[in-house]
Parts: sequence; structure tokens; C-alpha cells
Amino acid sequence: MNYVFQFNIVWDHLPELLEGALLTIRLSAMAMALGLCLALLCAYGQSAGPWPVRWLVASYVELIRNTPFLVQIFIFYFSLPMIGIRLTADAAALAAMTVNLGAYASEIVRAGIEAIPRGQIEAARALGLKRLQIFRFIIIFPALKTVYPALASQFILLMLSSSVVSTISAVELTAITNSLTSTTFRSFEFYFVATGLYLAMALGFRAVLSGIYWTTFQRGRGA
Repeated sequence: MNYVFQFNIVWDHLPELLEGALLTIRLSAMAMALGLCLALLCAYGQSAGPWPVRWLVASYVELIRNTPFLVQIFIFYFSLPMIGIRLTADAAALAAMTVNLGAYASEIVRAGIEAIPRGQIEAARALGLKRLQIFRFIIIFPALKTVYPALASQFILLMLSSSVVSTISAVELTAITNSLTSTTFRSFEFYFVATGLYLAMALGFRAVLSGIYWTTFQRGRGA
């Protein structure tokens, strides 16, 4: 093997890689927050909404879960301008990631809702609580606690899937890496370092999500 490794080139372009990694983190964090809110709305609609709402939510979930993420990104970035809705690459990436996560996370949250004992819900109804109050005070907290590990895994998967948005020129880590490899022809070095950065981001998100779980669901449990 005559290949000579030149990681000094990567060091010269490290600020650009870190800038791409920062955008990946920012996009992923925003999509996680917005996607979770969308998932909660969908889960509420499916569990307590009238049948038209349930049908709309179920159709949305099936549409997103049975179509490629790449096609969804192209719709937001290339198709919407045809009807007068123009989004920047970053905005289209954020919208696609949010909509995609919302569909998957809503099914996870719904599974947690279905795990709540029916007796608790009946007791809340007997006390005169309305549907929204039951969902807010009785259902959502234990449901999220039950499915939190699955949600956290879905969040990490979303962050790793964000590399796909490089196809619409969103300048996240993969896009920056592709650009640098095309100009320096040092594919091994740049993709090796990009892999390390994705691993570091995944572990970092996992640590943050674990901290959120402990703070929200575990701290003070004994009391």
C-alpha cells in the first residue's frame, strides 16, 4: 500500500469541519424540540381527538414512515417553490427533519399512552377532568417516562440522518466534508475525522439526554 496519510491537511481545515458540526448540532437540537412538540400534538389527536383528526394524524404518520427521508427533503426544498413557498437550505432541512421525527416519535409516544392503566384515566374522568386535563396531568408524564429510551434513540438517529441534508447544500458536517475531499483529494483523512465527529456528537447527545432523563424523571423519586 503506497497511500501516505496526511492528517495535517485535516488540521488546516478543522475550523470548517467544526463549523459544519455546529450546524449539525443546531439543526438536530431544534428538530428534536420541534419534532417532540409535533409528536405530542399528534399523539393527543390520536388518543383524544375526533375521528377526522385521528384519520388525518394516522395518514400523516403512514405517509412519512413509508416514504424515503431524502424524498421528503426534496419536496421541501425543490417542490414547495413551485407553489410559491421558498425555503433556504437550512430551513428546508429543519422542516423536513421536524416532520420526519414528528411522525416516528408520535408512534413512540402513543405506545407510552397505551401503556397507562385504564383505571387511572377512568378515575380522572370520575373526578370531572376534561380530556386535555387528563392528557396533561395524568397521561403525558408517565407515558414519556416509559418511552423515553426509545425517544432518545430516535433523537440520536435523527442527528445521524441529518447527513442526508447535504444533498440540498445545507452546509452541515457531511456537506463540508464532501467539499473538502473534492478539493484536497484526501478522502480517507476527512471522512475518518468526520466519523469521529459524528461519534462524538452522538455520545454528547446521549449524555445530554441521559441528564434530562435523570433530572426530569429520576431526581427526587425516592421522596
